[in-house]
Amino acid sequence: MDAFKTHGAFSWNELTTSDPAAAAEFYGQLFGWTVKAPDAAMGGYRVVNIGDTAIAGIMANPEGAPPMPPHWGAYITVSNVDETLGRCTTLGGKVLVPAMGIPGVGRMAVLQDPQGAVLSVMAYSM
Repeated sequence: MDAFKTHGAFSWNELTTSDPAAAAEFYGQLFGWTVKAPDAAMGGYRVVNIGDTAIAGIMANPEGAPPMPPHWGAYITVSNVDETLGRCTTLGGKVLVPAMGIPGVGRMAVLQDPQGAVLSVMAYSM
C-alpha cells in the first residue's frame, strides 16, 4: 500500500512547537532521525527522515495563531479534499482550516470530528 495514494490511510505526521530546533535535536537523538535544515521557502519547515524516507515534519507555531502547546498532528490521505470536507460537515464535524494548496505537495485542510478530535486531510499531487 502506498499511504500517499490510498484514501483513508495515515500518511504524514507533523510536530508544531514553539522551539523547532530543540525538538529536532531531541527527536533526532531519541529515534535516530535525520532532520533536514529548515527550508526558508517553506517558512522554516523541517523534514524528518529515516534513511532516505521522509516520515514527518517539524514546524513553528503559526505566526498570529493563538498560543498552543506543542503537539503532533496526523494527516490522512483523501482522494478529494473538498468532497471530504463536505462529508465531514454533513456528518457533524467542522472545518477548522479551509482547503488550501501546498506547492509541490497537494491540497490539504484541517477538520474536527463531532467529539473534538482534530486531524488534517491531504490529497497529494505526487
